[in-house]
Amino acid sequence: MTKRKVALLFGGASVEHAVSIQSARSVFRAIDPERYTVLPVAIARDGTWLSPEASWALLRGAAVPAAGPAGGPKTDPPASPGFPPGPPWRAVGSPHLNAADVAFPLLHGPMGEDGTVQGYLELLGIPYVGSGVLASAVGMDKATMKRLFALEGLPQVRYLVFERRAVQADPDAVARTVEEAFPYPVFVKPANSGSSLGISRADDRSTLVRALREAARYDATVLVEEGLAVRELEVAVLGNEPPEASVVGEVVPRRAFYDYEAKYTAGGAELLVPAPIDGALAEEIRALALRAYRAIGARDLARVDFFLDKGAGRLYVNEINTMPGFTDRSMYPRLWAASGLAYPALIDRLVEEALRRAGERNDRR
Repeated sequence: MTKRKVALLFGGASVEHAVSIQSARSVFRAIDPERYTVLPVAIARDGTWLSPEASWALLRGAAVPAAGPAGGPKTDPPASPGFPPGPPWRAVGSPHLNAADVAFPLLHGPMGEDGTVQGYLELLGIPYVGSGVLASAVGMDKATMKRLFALEGLPQVRYLVFERRAVQADPDAVARTVEEAFPYPVFVKPANSGSSLGISRADDRSTLVRALREAARYDATVLVEEGLAVRELEVAVLGNEPPEASVVGEVVPRRAFYDYEAKYTAGGAELLVPAPIDGALAEEIRALALRAYRAIGARDLARVDFFLDKGAGRLYVNEINTMPGFTDRSMYPRLWAASGLAYPALIDRLVEEALRRAGERNDRR
């Protein structure tokens, strides 16, 4: 049997660099070595694509050797006549990537999960796991995502969107607008961020102003949502024609809410799989997850998150994540394991979905 060459892209320039490395290591441990040859492609925090040797070292947890970027030593290119010198040259791409049959971009957050790397892979003509450029970008931008969900008629908590310049110019004016719309508490989020980075709960004017400023550090668009007492439920979606929804899981944070520390610190949250809910509610959640998946044009995989109002019992779609975490504590693989699809088989399915889509695209061309 000819083994497929799978390039694992990980690291990246976003604040979720360390999370991406954890995801890649988990996939590397789980992938079937009889079926696949892994080609690691690491991207440093400054955006440099590392050499194969350095990528292997990072994937295996060793110290990264000073092997330089993938394309050779860093030098400044000669300036074009009539143009000033550009920024320092940065190697883009990797011999491992060019040799791959399929890429698995385990990059989380901006500059990886937002359509940028997906567009690069499209230009190279390399099949890849996950959503395309548009769906990846929409899945990263919570404000645009919510607008598409609204067009689809999906239930959502009330929200407002503000630009960074408005927050910086007069945060008290923004706070007054929020107070006129919602009672406290509210949640403040950067529109483009992952793993709950930059998200804060505000219970009064002073904490709201701080939260607005904090969110504006991460993105040019800030989202403010009505705060409700909720249960947090999640569904994993897999495949394309048609996509399938997993069992429903529940996240029970041991902190005030499911923030970055709760997600990636052992014991930060309890993950209940399956969630202790009745069958009718579980089916409703699974159906809504598939509608959200189709609403943004997602492909191959996604995790859809929900809020269940503890008081009124109303269900809300919170967000969709087009490249959910694959660490050993991540909900996505755990939900599929509980649905009867073990981690190695899940990886098989994702690789085959990516190759099938690439074949169909080539047929159309």
